[in-house]
Amino acid sequence: MSWKHALAVLALAASPITVFAADGPYKSTADWKIGGEGGWDYLAVDPDAHLLYIARGNRVQVVDTQSGQLKNEITGLTRTHGVAFNPDGKTGYISDGGANVIKVFNRDNGAIIVSIATGTNPDGIVFDVPSNRLFVFNGGSKNASVIDATTNKVVGTIALPGKPEFPVSDGKGTVFANVEDTNQIVAIDAKTLAVKHTYSIAPCEGPSGLAFDAQHRRLFAVCDGKMAVVDADTGKVVAMPAIGDGPDAAGFDPKNGLVFSSNGDGTLSVLKQKSPDEYAPLQTVTTQRGARTMAFDSSNGKIYTVTAKFGPKPAPTAAMPNPRPPVVAGTFHVIVLSPQ
Repeated sequence: MSWKHALAVLALAASPITVFAADGPYKSTADWKIGGEGGWDYLAVDPDAHLLYIARGNRVQVVDTQSGQLKNEITGLTRTHGVAFNPDGKTGYISDGGANVIKVFNRDNGAIIVSIATGTNPDGIVFDVPSNRLFVFNGGSKNASVIDATTNKVVGTIALPGKPEFPVSDGKGTVFANVEDTNQIVAIDAKTLAVKHTYSIAPCEGPSGLAFDAQHRRLFAVCDGKMAVVDADTGKVVAMPAIGDGPDAAGFDPKNGLVFSSNGDGTLSVLKQKSPDEYAPLQTVTTQRGARTMAFDSSNGKIYTVTAKFGPKPAPTAAMPNPRPPVVAGTFHVIVLSPQ
């Protein structure tokens, strides 16, 4: 996630508000007190193992989604961003933006297996099954590092037109990623590592989260107040439905044709896919300010989002002109939203 999005969202994050749902398919059903210090970034859910992985600065917290209890912490990290999984069921990957590495870990116990050097500030990551490669999008160096999952070696570096954000794989040979500072989506050939297409999604500005509908081949890129629905093959923006402000993640439920955006203004936007090119607002679920990232659990249809209480914003300094309000220790929690 970009610093710009983090600052914009945390500026909204004053005192927490009560969690409730308006009339619609989703309702808040649980609130798991996880605690700990520091901020957070992306979430990733392993639906088969019933585990939620949360990037928390110098560690990754692993939460049991059946009990809501903290099961493990993967430590020895610097500034974590994303988590991805190898379909072998044994291996996972963490992007450590502070150390400029990918950490490969054992999913049974969280032990680090190996560190792999990447570009500067590796952020969003995605595993592409057909190529058996991990695609790592480096926000600082504006490129992507590609890692062979068999050898754990970097096999290529892809220059990008700007700062990449969240990626997705279509499972058929193409990896897509938002480019935040140019308002674009890039389409990468997962085999040749060439950028096949660059799609403009203006006026969707500063795209962050990205989701994918494999059946209809639609990409869902979230920006402040709007979502760009993009034909993955032509790059045409087919719809631009309204969502909340400060989003940093998107999700898609293919079973029910629902699209989600978790927004830092304290809402979850739920859209109904009426056709591949038509999307209607279905529900706005109030969560809590700062709950900007999410993970959709395909095993049960639940959505997990996270936030905390924040202290007063420090005064600006020359070294820190846009300081972030501190997270109040011990207040971090997971909000569970369930289909009714």
